[in-house]
Amino acid sequence: MSKITNICCIGAGYVGGPTMAVIAAKCPHIKVTIVDLNVARIAAWNDENLDNLPVYEPGLDKIVGEARGRNLFFTTEVEKAIDEAQMIFISVNTPTKTYGLGKGKAADLKYIELCARQIAAVAKDDKIVVEKSTLPVRTAEAVRSILDNTGNGVKFQILSNPEFLAEGTAMEDLLAPDRVLIGGDTDAEGVAAIDALVEVYANWIPKERILTTNVWSSELSKLTANAFLAQRVSSINAMSELCEKTGADVSEVARAIGMDSRIGPKFLKASVGFGGSCFQKDILNLVYIAKSYGLDEVADYWEQVIIMNDHQKRRFAANMVKTLYNTVSGKKIAFLGWAFKKDTNDTRESAAIYVADDLLYEQAGIAVYDPKVEEAQILSDLNYLESRTPEQNQKGITVFADPYEACKDAHAIAILTEWDEFKGYDWQRIYDNMKKPAFVFDGRNVLDGEYLKSLGFVFHVIGR
Repeated sequence: MSKITNICCIGAGYVGGPTMAVIAAKCPHIKVTIVDLNVARIAAWNDENLDNLPVYEPGLDKIVGEARGRNLFFTTEVEKAIDEAQMIFISVNTPTKTYGLGKGKAADLKYIELCARQIAAVAKDDKIVVEKSTLPVRTAEAVRSILDNTGNGVKFQILSNPEFLAEGTAMEDLLAPDRVLIGGDTDAEGVAAIDALVEVYANWIPKERILTTNVWSSELSKLTANAFLAQRVSSINAMSELCEKTGADVSEVARAIGMDSRIGPKFLKASVGFGGSCFQKDILNLVYIAKSYGLDEVADYWEQVIIMNDHQKRRFAANMVKTLYNTVSGKKIAFLGWAFKKDTNDTRESAAIYVADDLLYEQAGIAVYDPKVEEAQILSDLNYLESRTPEQNQKGITVFADPYEACKDAHAIAILTEWDEFKGYDWQRIYDNMKKPAFVFDGRNVLDGEYLKSLGFVFHVIGR
């Protein structure tokens, strides 16, 4: 394979967009084309106003503005981009199956298969196909079978290059990653394909940070990394409930154990629970894979991480109801934050969705403010649960563009995302305009509880 000068990425979402933007910015000699069938999404990527990009990540707008139109292109012309590219990244959604065998746990690979079939049908010369989506181990085998048996007789090399991005810090993670992982075949052609991708990343990443493995190890490493991180969150959240019963302070416990060099301080912040597109999906996938090999004890171990996370969300909502005199019917509850974490507009599996669902079941009225999430997305998230009709959701939820209006006349406020701006609000003003007693339930350990108590708030935070 000659030096890579033309890359195509199928999928213009949270992974494909930022990743390809950085590759284009750091490799001006490579033409990078991102394709997607979603016309509105591509139009948003091409919008002259960089504030309207479909993905919000600090610093992304600057990188897209630098490279777009020079060597970074967004288009719906999928077949043309596939035909011209030497290397094709697949970065499409791999949600958990909602039907059939493996429902609720296995990854739904229909979009991956559709991509493989389209590549096979279009390609007229040899291609390197790179799995960028998070996939179950041995998916590359299925992709290879489709490419080799339905194509035009050209040769394909399949690489696994999982992303290790944290939303909110994705640009930092891409520009200075802990490591880049590339898996491929161990024969001469496989090694050559791996080397071609290594050379792309080596334009800005030191080669000692670029790890190469066989393709199966690469696929499994992504699932394992997310499982380990989610396990830490569920572990500290499990201890938060015990802290509340015993009088301990979970933040002090976390600080004490985090100073142990064998444990470290990261992912030990108690909260209302983890969300996002990866943790739950990948652990459920890991559970399904373990069960498919008859490893029931392994599956049960990892499934408990999800069970604990679900329990934390439900426990948060139940505590709100209990504290508000065992009823929230007809009461206004203000949500500050809907995204699953700060500095992103991604709401997938956000704790806010499930807390809202429980409170709507209790007939509360919910007022939502989030600086980056639109009303249509909030309603779509609730409708996806199918707990009630869309009309009932729309009646129960009101979305505000102003946080002070969202909190006005509320009986309680729930902090569901750790946006930095919440710390700087005029909390005296908020208190004066709320129903009394005024409650704050800090699900993200964002606010100064002692200060809020001095203003008159009844303050609750997880793990204390």
